Amino acid sequence: MWDVDGKKYYDFLSAYSAVNQGHCHPKIIQALTEQAQKLTLTSRAFHSEELSKFTNHITQYFGYDKVLPMNTGAEAVETALKLCRRWGYAVKNIPHNKAKIIVCAGNFHGRTLGIISFSTDPVAKKDFGPYIDGFEIIPYNDLTVLSKTLKDKNVAGFLVEPIQGEAGVIVPDEGFLSKAKQYCADANVLFIADEIQTGLARTGRMLCCDYEEIRPDVLILGKALSGGTLPISAVLADDEIMLTIKPGEHGSTYGGNPLACKVAITALNVLKEENLAANAERMGNLFRNELAKINSAHIKEIRGKGLLNAIQLHHQDKDAAWKLCLQLKENGLLAKPTHGDKIRFSPPLIITKDEMMECVAIIKKSLKVLD
Repeated sequence: MWDVDGKKYYDFLSAYSAVNQGHCHPKIIQALTEQAQKLTLTSRAFHSEELSKFTNHITQYFGYDKVLPMNTGAEAVETALKLCRRWGYAVKNIPHNKAKIIVCAGNFHGRTLGIISFSTDPVAKKDFGPYIDGFEIIPYNDLTVLSKTLKDKNVAGFLVEPIQGEAGVIVPDEGFLSKAKQYCADANVLFIADEIQTGLARTGRMLCCDYEEIRPDVLILGKALSGGTLPISAVLADDEIMLTIKPGEHGSTYGGNPLACKVAITALNVLKEENLAANAERMGNLFRNELAKINSAHIKEIRGKGLLNAIQLHHQDKDAAWKLCLQLKENGLLAKPTHGDKIRFSPPLIITKDEMMECVAIIKKSLKVLD
């Protein structure tokens, strides 16, 4: 990226993983502009050729019966929560208004009133009450507590991020996701994966859940589904779950609009055509290995998968992460602290080895500001 003075920067934010395919990918922009000159929006009361193409494409792409297209990631999460509750009443026969959904401490699923009701982040939650009931918060990456909580017959779903991004790229223990999925299946509870940030090749697989070969009952996608051009999100599930919501009971003015559908198909195709998951895995391994070689006393921990990574700083100055990010900017790399002492590093998945090595050198040079 370049600023107004022509200075070049490496983007290690990627708009929070919305530009996995790189900024303004030519194929995605071509699809956007061509469709924008033809038809951008129709009421969902009418059939749209592009909608039918998109629903067919994405359901085959991820292997689900149905998709409910929405706009923002938060909107998709809210949709998944409604779908889970409806399934709980219609299929599991949970007593009216008693459905519960298990969530994890440290979560970030969006900023709507419903979502912040089960947030544990005071910055996101303070002074927005009263909040919405029906959520049980448990520790992340804790199978023992999950198992106990699932004994409640009124639990309809378990909503989880395969890696907690906003919390500082918290990677759960190997086997956590697969065991959690099995526990949910045994308890007749929906396993809902929020892959809005971790999905679409970001972590070195098309979905982060693919590392443990699990198929979520409900899959939530967003961000890079448009390659960073406009808000597009999606909720995928099979008929037993999705068809509990009948026509007219949920929808969106812009959800599944022709422009979004055309763009999303192209964005998904680019991920496969350019083998971006494989590149994310290679470049992620290179990045973490090279960071470790710096052997900086200021870095307490390096963690991540693929190109979703973070460092946690070891420093007495509570503003150390912010100071480091300002120095990174001066040296040509854009990053941002999260939760005080953590910095995420998530470049677009098109990054090359030479570019990555240059970025590691920038980080090494910038770390000296903390000496």
